[in-house]
Amino acid sequence: MKCVVTGATGHIGNVLVRYLVKRGYEVTAFVKEGEKIDFLKELPISFAYGDVRDIESLKKAFAGQKIVFHLAGIIEIGNGNKKLVRQVNVEGTRNVVEACKEMKVKRLIYTSSVHAIKELPKGEVITETKEFSEKEVKGTYAKTKAEATKLLLEEVGEELEIVIVHPSGVIGPYEYMLSNLRQLIIDCANKKIGAYLEGGYNFVDVRDVAEGIILAAEKGKNGECYILTGHQIGVKELMKQIENITGVKAPKFKIARWFAFITGFLSELYYKMVKEKPLFTSYAVYTLGTNSNFSSAKAKKELGYQVRPIEETLKDTVQWFKDRGKIK
Repeated sequence: MKCVVTGATGHIGNVLVRYLVKRGYEVTAFVKEGEKIDFLKELPISFAYGDVRDIESLKKAFAGQKIVFHLAGIIEIGNGNKKLVRQVNVEGTRNVVEACKEMKVKRLIYTSSVHAIKELPKGEVITETKEFSEKEVKGTYAKTKAEATKLLLEEVGEELEIVIVHPSGVIGPYEYMLSNLRQLIIDCANKKIGAYLEGGYNFVDVRDVAEGIILAAEKGKNGECYILTGHQIGVKELMKQIENITGVKAPKFKIARWFAFITGFLSELYYKMVKEKPLFTSYAVYTLGTNSNFSSAKAKKELGYQVRPIEETLKDTVQWFKDRGKIK
């Protein structure tokens, strides 16, 4: 089966490419000119160069393809370039749809996010929905993912089948780019964090997400959404598990949420200067206090989606960074 993966160099993207190759798919990785692709060159895949903002490059890459896995996007939990984020996440997705239609692609699998789903009060279970609005979610990233998801659902038809998946907070090995969660795990293991924030989130192994995306392509129903989540875990517990793996003591001092929220902007400035991802932006602090009780029951029932223990994920992640010299 011939397929193309946009965002192939990202965390989910590169793992998805690896899993597709294992399944016998004929994979084309859609990447930007000059983008680092060394970690993909070892795989028996083809490359197509372009940008999701350039529809002609998409049409060239999609020619003769049966499935498009659209993952290209900008994850922004701070005060980044809102215009660029929207151009890539929304207009780029619009271009992908148009290119799929013109090139007669049969199936489009879009990786959205749980952030696109309207928040519910704590205690309630959050399940799949077909109603998305950028006005009902907070943060640039969430708003653009909600808008793109809504756009795609309006394009569902017989001409182009569309299936959407919503991963939660993704962690795991094979992460080559800078990310906020990667920075948190590395800094915690290297004893660079002196305190923790109250709160937590739902985290999922990148390998389980990759499997879930493939299952969505093979078994997902046209026009349906599937939540791909893992385990709810608090920040304190997450750091404690890293302590159990590394032997490095987890921080015991708790930062008040109001203080972390106020200083989030300063945190962004500091990490920008040292060229690292900020751990706790104001939006990240907000998110850690929200309801993350997402249910993946639908994906498990209809797709056969499964998740591994969070302990296994963290152990493999720490080892991955150790092997690459990121953790001392």
